[in-house]
Amino acid sequence: MTTAGGGAQGEAAGELRTAEAMERFGARLAGLLGAGDVLVLTGPLGAGKTTLVRGLGEALGVRGTVASPTFVIARTHPSLEGGPALIHVDAYRLGSALELDDLDLDFEASVTVIEWGAEYVAALADDWLEVVIDRPRAGGEGPVAASAAAGSAVSADEADAADAPEDEPRAVRIRAMGERWRDVDLGALLEH
Repeated sequence: MTTAGGGAQGEAAGELRTAEAMERFGARLAGLLGAGDVLVLTGPLGAGKTTLVRGLGEALGVRGTVASPTFVIARTHPSLEGGPALIHVDAYRLGSALELDDLDLDFEASVTVIEWGAEYVAALADDWLEVVIDRPRAGGEGPVAASAAAGSAVSADEADAADAPEDEPRAVRIRAMGERWRDVDLGALLEH
């Protein structure tokens, strides 16, 4: 783990080779997260963001199938085990942090995951984790790029299925912002 300045408490990087490894990473993250915690996910379509949240949701014991909130903007999954709910937000179509706040979601009582929310999170929380996921084929190859070029609408779930072979490795970087994460070993999250 490396430590950076400017509010960052630490950073770690690694590689996850399969969708199952991404889900296990999400489950390990769930062990650290509690009510009021915010996780920001950044990565191209098909990178595995929703796969990570599926593992997180399963480990948190929430109700419902975790699916991409691309078209509904936000989904709330209540806990089945008395823990915090999981709020899963896709901020791609939002224009500002104010629009995210206007969704009137209960961030304080929930674990909140915001896809595409890096530019908004500082206005909503003092402390957060950011996970950046990259995949080798991102940016111009495969069925998602071809569909986009042809003007077809492709959901994030379709992108995950179409362009993201399960055995294709993902580069993952996790960064902690704020005092909440001062003593957390981020490197242990990426060990498998």
